[in-house]
Amino acid sequence: MHKVHHAFFAAALLVLLFSGCGRRDTAAPPVSAVPLAGFDGARALAEVAALVALGPREAGSPNTLKAADYLATRLRTLGLPVERQTFTAAAPGGTATFHNVVGKIAGRGRGLIVLGAHYDTKGGIPGFVGANDSGSGVGVLLELARILKHGWTDAPDVWLAFLDGEECRESYGPHDGLHGSRHLVQQLVAAGRTNEVRGVIVLDMIGDRDLTVTLPPNGDARLTALVLEAATREGVRQKFSLAPGPILDDHQPFLDAGLPAVDVIDFFYGSAPGLHDYWHTPADTLDKVSADSLQVIGRVVLRMLTSL
Repeated sequence: MHKVHHAFFAAALLVLLFSGCGRRDTAAPPVSAVPLAGFDGARALAEVAALVALGPREAGSPNTLKAADYLATRLRTLGLPVERQTFTAAAPGGTATFHNVVGKIAGRGRGLIVLGAHYDTKGGIPGFVGANDSGSGVGVLLELARILKHGWTDAPDVWLAFLDGEECRESYGPHDGLHGSRHLVQQLVAAGRTNEVRGVIVLDMIGDRDLTVTLPPNGDARLTALVLEAATREGVRQKFSLAPGPILDDHQPFLDAGLPAVDVIDFFYGSAPGLHDYWHTPADTLDKVSADSLQVIGRVVLRMLTSL
């Protein structure tokens, strides 16, 4: 799903966190009030359970289309207009069809914020339903949709992007993995909205009961600092740290396009510290996902929005 490059100099971490990256000016007044208290980790967990009940969601499979239909219906039920992005792209084994689902919340301020999570699961693993990878990010996004739909005013537009094809079939490359995020970037370019993007926040593997968020150094410096600031204000800073090296995930195509993006991910996922034995296995089941962890992430993201 993601590859971690450990050969990365520690100095790069410091440069990343304390330097800017020369992007366009998207300054606008921050949102003064976001309904933090409304986020419900138990509701988010119920959303994870509903997605997991659909079974494996390997990109290009009939079950992925079923999942995309479900997400579109769920967003409409929450009162959001939905854009379906169905597209084909080269992939190992031949051209494949992918389905992004984007719920849109119209603000009355300037700019655009993208909140993203992939919903597909790694193929070739019998019984793998991906409760944490990728259900947890989906659950938090759907609960954020419920909250923001009723409390997002005088603020930028928000797109809640449920991305297909994050997982690679063989090995990450230009035609394998990150399909949905690359396509969404292309759509932003085609719509002429890249200069409006004030932040892209990708959520992945954030439901682990032992939550240890590992923010990768390949992320926007300001957004990374905002994650840590929000975690401090929430009293959960001890659950957030910096990864030892870059992580390849759906935030990377946005970075490659010059857009500010950050990956909120817990890349340690196992039965004991350091084992990582639940990742990409049939053990990634709903019982490994915690409503408390989803609550932490949801509230941290909402606090970040007050600064974007």
